[in-house]
Amino acid sequence: MAEALRGILQRRHGGQALLVRGVEPAPLGERGREHLLELRRGGGHPPFDLPEAARVAERLERGAELLVCEPLGHRPKVTGGDNGRVALGASTRLTDLSHGAGCACKIGPGELREVLAGLPRPAHPDLLVGAETYDDAGVFRISDDLALVQTVDFFTPIVDEPRDFGRIAAANALSDLYAMGARPLTALNLVAFSLESLGGDVLAEILAGGAEIAAQAGVTIVGGHSIDDPEPKYGLAVTGTVHPEQVVRNSTARPGDVLFLTKPVGGGAVTTAAKRRTAPADAIRECTDVMTTLNAEAAAAALAVGPSAMTDVTGFGLLGHLHELSLASGVEARVSASAVPALGGALDLLAAGAVAGGSRRNREWVEPHTEWDAAVPEPMRALLCDAMTSGGLLVAARPDRAGAMAEALGGGPIGALAAGESGRIAVAP
Repeated sequence: MAEALRGILQRRHGGQALLVRGVEPAPLGERGREHLLELRRGGGHPPFDLPEAARVAERLERGAELLVCEPLGHRPKVTGGDNGRVALGASTRLTDLSHGAGCACKIGPGELREVLAGLPRPAHPDLLVGAETYDDAGVFRISDDLALVQTVDFFTPIVDEPRDFGRIAAANALSDLYAMGARPLTALNLVAFSLESLGGDVLAEILAGGAEIAAQAGVTIVGGHSIDDPEPKYGLAVTGTVHPEQVVRNSTARPGDVLFLTKPVGGGAVTTAAKRRTAPADAIRECTDVMTTLNAEAAAAALAVGPSAMTDVTGFGLLGHLHELSLASGVEARVSASAVPALGGALDLLAAGAVAGGSRRNREWVEPHTEWDAAVPEPMRALLCDAMTSGGLLVAARPDRAGAMAEALGGGPIGALAAGESGRIAVAP
């Protein structure tokens, strides 16, 4: 089943469906979807017009993923949902159209660093934070008491409900500014979408979800840009402000600082299982609630106490972002795995193999810099590398402020920083 199977017709719900590719084992399904999307773009020579085919479905059977295309000439059925929302038909899922879910679709951190390494570094006296420390946003000084903070983030569908997709993408993009201690002000929509395949109502719901979260944050969406793309993508380019002397970086942590995490991890496992239709409904609901929660309150609470450094935990996983923070700050990190909060059911799903492709890339990247205690079980190791979307803030605080920070954030420490090898991480049970 490693090669494309074409011309095989089978009955499905009273109609015909064409099996276009079978991939095994199941984790290779993401790569299989990439091939299918290429076919839908017109690449290859299938015996049918894939741009006219409307739906892509995924079925698990005996450890193999079968990618199925619905009959020609059909569009995804759009129906009225709860509270006036627009929902895709039961057999059509947004996540079936993406090669990776949410932040798990990001280019791997190792590969990205290789690409960026050869680019020139801007040298401007008013550039306070650039790309050199892989921080969450760029910061440019406008005056002695005003700096501009800018970031951009977008990704493929991580859930199937269009409005929730928009809400998650917006919350994720805004998180970068909160991690810098900034106040977001304006945003631009970034859209890649096929109106022909999915229809305007679905796109309107995605944009409405983004607008809902932006309104919660007090952010004005002032415009945007869109392109036609068979694989949907959505996100925001966000601009905010901060006082130049109040910028929070990922490069200012110190030995002895205590580490806190404001949201549970494991979203990559839950959403990967959801794509495979193996995630419990309550796990999906909890994960969606976490991903749509703004980091505004957590950032305000941390800033009130005074963090040494801060970053948010998203596509590179907890250990990936901690590695960046400790590398930029010239310290090593120690993590207590049992203290890291996890989404309900995430460890069980990871034990069952629901590991996102982005999470595997994260593990490969941090492994050379990580010392695992032998007592840390494999599912927990996968959890700490989980490619989270719209995750929480990773906060470093001075030891004398640790108690106040724990009270402000409502959770205990997950580890600490120490003098030692820059970027190294030791993980204890």
